[in-house]
Amino acid sequence: MARELVREAAGKMTKLCRRVVQVDLIRWRIIRRVAVVRDFFRFIWEQLVACSTGRPAARYRRLARRRSPASLLQEAGSSGSGLEGTSPRVDDGFESDSDLVPLKISLLGDGQIGKTSFVIKYVGDEQEKRSLQMAGLNLMDKTLVVQGAKISFSIWDVGGDNKSSNHLPIACKDAVAILFMFDLTSRCTLNSVIEWYKQARKWNQTAIPVLIGTKFDDFVRLPPDLQWTIVTQARAYAKAMKATLFFSSTTHNINVNKIFKFIMAKLFNLPWTVERNLTIGEPIVDF
Repeated sequence: MARELVREAAGKMTKLCRRVVQVDLIRWRIIRRVAVVRDFFRFIWEQLVACSTGRPAARYRRLARRRSPASLLQEAGSSGSGLEGTSPRVDDGFESDSDLVPLKISLLGDGQIGKTSFVIKYVGDEQEKRSLQMAGLNLMDKTLVVQGAKISFSIWDVGGDNKSSNHLPIACKDAVAILFMFDLTSRCTLNSVIEWYKQARKWNQTAIPVLIGTKFDDFVRLPPDLQWTIVTQARAYAKAMKATLFFSSTTHNINVNKIFKFIMAKLFNLPWTVERNLTIGEPIVDF
């Protein structure tokens, strides 16, 4: 009787062990598949980053020899020189540099409002030729030197149609600033800004918000009362978004470079200030 009980117990233990082994094998297979999928998407992401920045994908590594570019910028700010009167030198090379400060900036707004023209005006035609263009997304770079530190802007221009909204999560993530843009001659594009802002804040709560009205050269041809209405509405939206408001013109290069200088000054606390301008008929700057 005792032997039968032992055999029965041993048989149950054997079945239990087999089940445990089977469960472990299934779990191991799932883990391997998840790892393969994770590595695949990580590879795709690194290739996308490499294409968008123009540099080969590389792991971050700690370098102790060279000084931090952020500290260089802070020292420049403490010395009083700041960004005022500087002429940043554009660096067309994409060689690896430990003093390189990468800054991601995203552009959001309806279609046909001049976002892409705005970016091209800033980065230049040569950099535009090296841009990465996908359906609903353009990636452009500009590298420049400010106060001895090399700054690399990675600018993500998201299309304005409904299909492009799929790019919002990846475009907004890790962005240091988000430019919300609208056409000064089209109030419906201004009305859309609030929805763009709500969507962007779902993915990024810390980016500096900047509200930009484009096509100022066409805006000044509108009747004064309509200009006043648009200025009032844009200022109200900027206040609600806690954003700085700029009116710009790509054609006449109005406030294009100034916007990026403003972003750098905000990021690194440099003593460079923007002069407020609320005069109707002139490029508005409000904060």
